[in-house]
Amino acid sequence: MKTTLKLKAGLLLIMAFVFTSAVHAQDDKKPIASPRDSVSGTINGATITINYGSPSVKGRKIWGELVPYKQVWRTGANEATRFTTTKDIWVEGKKLPAGTYGFFAIPTENSWTLIFNSVANQWGAFKYDATKDVLRVVVKVKPSTMHERLLYSIGSNSFSLAWEDLKVTAKVK
Repeated sequence: MKTTLKLKAGLLLIMAFVFTSAVHAQDDKKPIASPRDSVSGTINGATITINYGSPSVKGRKIWGELVPYKQVWRTGANEATRFTTTKDIWVEGKKLPAGTYGFFAIPTENSWTLIFNSVANQWGAFKYDATKDVLRVVVKVKPSTMHERLLYSIGSNSFSLAWEDLKVTAKVK
């Protein structure tokens, strides 16, 4: 009888441990700091999709500090941003063949060089290889209303990136 009682007590103790561990594991789930997001749209029959990590400003100075000027940036957070077009398009007057690309930029205070790289799946810009660039175009920077989260949008003839207090737009045909 004592053995049965000890077995029941031991089993009860194990069940209590498993239950409390499961409850605490659920408490540890925090929101992702830079969740993946994507936007799709159609321009002249081509479906364009941009998949990116969307970081927040969180009181930081973004341009020239968190994102340094004159250095390649992954145009988002974590994994490199992926830009897909289902048909050939013209970005700022230059042809971009249909496909999926790693999308990078070299920001400066007044203009950005937008880069479409043939290596679509890569972590950040750590292994970025300029010899794999398919297209580079230069666009102007414009002031914008405050955007806490990085946001891409696709219009009828352009796509844009807005974050903190600026917006960069590329014309597409």
